Amino acid sequence: MTHHHESGHRNLAGVTLLCRVTALTLLLLSTGCIHTVPFKDAAGRVIPGSIAAMEMVSIGGVEQSIWFRGVSRRNPALILLHGGPGASESALFRHYNADLEQHFLVVYWEQRGAGRSFQADIPPESMTMDQFVQDLDEVVDLVRRRFGKDKVVLLGQSWGTVLGTLYASRHPEKVAAYVGVAQMADTAQARRLSYAFALSEAQKRENAKALSELQEIGPPPYASVDDMLTVGTWVERFGGMFHGDLSTGKLIWAALGTDEANLVDLVKFGQGNRFSLEQLEDEISQLNLSKCCRTFEVPLFFLLGRYDRHVPAILAERYFKTIRAPCKRLVWFEHSAHNPPFEEPEAFNRLLIETVRPLATGTSSE
Repeated sequence: MTHHHESGHRNLAGVTLLCRVTALTLLLLSTGCIHTVPFKDAAGRVIPGSIAAMEMVSIGGVEQSIWFRGVSRRNPALILLHGGPGASESALFRHYNADLEQHFLVVYWEQRGAGRSFQADIPPESMTMDQFVQDLDEVVDLVRRRFGKDKVVLLGQSWGTVLGTLYASRHPEKVAAYVGVAQMADTAQARRLSYAFALSEAQKRENAKALSELQEIGPPPYASVDDMLTVGTWVERFGGMFHGDLSTGKLIWAALGTDEANLVDLVKFGQGNRFSLEQLEDEISQLNLSKCCRTFEVPLFFLLGRYDRHVPAILAERYFKTIRAPCKRLVWFEHSAHNPPFEEPEAFNRLLIETVRPLATGTSSE
């Protein structure tokens, strides 16, 4: 009996050790050195004039993470303004939209309080829209100075469209074109529509859990960020965030599969997202861009997912109709909800390369 007992212990110890080693290996793999691979030719030599760099730069007094990637520094600069606030999508753009790096000098910027730009000591009072727009101005000037650009293309996604819209209206002399993906307009109205969508779907699907949670929270304005996130979870579950088989889980795996991100980024993502949402909520809840920004001196694009109920696309469409710009274009992504760059990457990349890029190089027939 004793003999069997000991061998059982040994086996158990062996399995436990194996589990620990496996877990440690996975941890090391996922927290290993982040880097960004250089652009190389067929012979394995780095392509002259290309750039692949990840840097920490002091912007507005806070160290912020910026990556520069492009096969040629001479291509037009494209600055990505991620959503959230506090939800860095840099690794996702690397995974789904790397084709853009063949045609643009892509600047992946993790905003104050987001991703690798999140530090526990960021002054909460510095988390204001005006400060973010000032930060963006520093990023734009850094790119213009360093790469000899007159103007840049701004690509905003969701919350990033707030920064892009405000910046393009205030600094048209530095912007070659503005592209708003899942464009925000009127937050209060957007939240009312999102809530109504989630409630109606819960009733249709006879989802008791969703119904009780949504009815307990009640329509916006919300009492807390947690209530807002709960409604967002149901909007996602009912197809208002992703159309088709994409999900938050799949996006996390896609991000972790890139050279530039690991588990540290996942932890930072959670911390930065919560911090940013809480600090900016007062301003975002009262935001109405259609009141302040209707006239632009730059070419303007809205790229909207037909099924977006997270930031309801119908409001962006209404806002678009009121805008005056030298040229403006609204493009519907018919198989997307809130995330066209990741839901329809080929169509998204093609539109930027074939339609937006010529405006930035002065070769457009638009």
